[in-house]
Amino acid sequence: MLNRRLLRVKVMQILYAHYQHSETSIGNSEKELFHSISKSLDLYYLYILLILEVRDYAMGRIEYGRNKKLASSDELNPNTRFITNKVLSKLADCDDVRTYLDQKGNNWANHKEVVKSLYAHIVDSQQYKDYMIAEGSSFELDKKFIAKLFEKVIAYFEPIYSTFEEQSIYWNDEVEFVLSMVVKTVKTLDEEVPPKLMDTFKDDDDEEFVKRLFRKAAVNHNDYLAMIKKHSKNWEVERVAFLDIVLMQLALAELIEFSEIPVKVSMNEYIEIAKHYSTEKSGQFINGILDKAILELKETNQIKKTGKGLMDGEK
Repeated sequence: MLNRRLLRVKVMQILYAHYQHSETSIGNSEKELFHSISKSLDLYYLYILLILEVRDYAMGRIEYGRNKKLASSDELNPNTRFITNKVLSKLADCDDVRTYLDQKGNNWANHKEVVKSLYAHIVDSQQYKDYMIAEGSSFELDKKFIAKLFEKVIAYFEPIYSTFEEQSIYWNDEVEFVLSMVVKTVKTLDEEVPPKLMDTFKDDDDEEFVKRLFRKAAVNHNDYLAMIKKHSKNWEVERVAFLDIVLMQLALAELIEFSEIPVKVSMNEYIEIAKHYSTEKSGQFINGILDKAILELKETNQIKKTGKGLMDGEK
């Protein structure tokens, strides 16, 4: 489910922690890495389950209004467009959602106030008001509304994020991306086809990429550190941000071990990650050191690119 950049970030975080706790074995750190990645899938399902929980809450309110002794005309004849939304019905009946619920349960059962507050937030939104009075009815209309609801309303509902923080430390850096994956899922739903939700990895190649990248960087730690020191003239490596060292080790592992990934792609990825996660000057520093290391690796025939790796396209 995560793209390659976020997978690299996950590996970076666990490798950093692995070096900080020298008593931890590579095998145990690898288990922690895959656990961290699986938590991203949990977050993906939590978003989907949240909107379904809001729908159930709305159903309960309508039923309560209809059963009142002195129900008003609006309560007896409510606008049911939201609770009968075809996309929400399709997600509620999805085999993947049911399997997830059977295995993990529904976390929102413990956060009823968040669900209630979000419902009020949604009802007050312009997107909801426009949808409820829109002319006509279609799967496409329902789909566009749910996508907008995630993008424009749920994304800006702050109480969700404090709830996420309570549940997992792994979600701090990926909420925005995972939400975009939920929106992508909604937008690709087909009325005639049973929905297929995302898996932990896009494919077997991504799973293998994560495993090999982590293991090669960890096993070759000393060799990569020696190469970094060799090309760090005028820099005291001991004073360099440790995260930069980790990023360069990962970059070297990727450059050497993955023949199908172009050199330019690996370079750009780790420089961009450094800009976001490390110091202001990290990108420039990492670029300079890796440029020198790449020249050496090419001269010693340690970088061998084939197929897509020969091109400058993205991977």
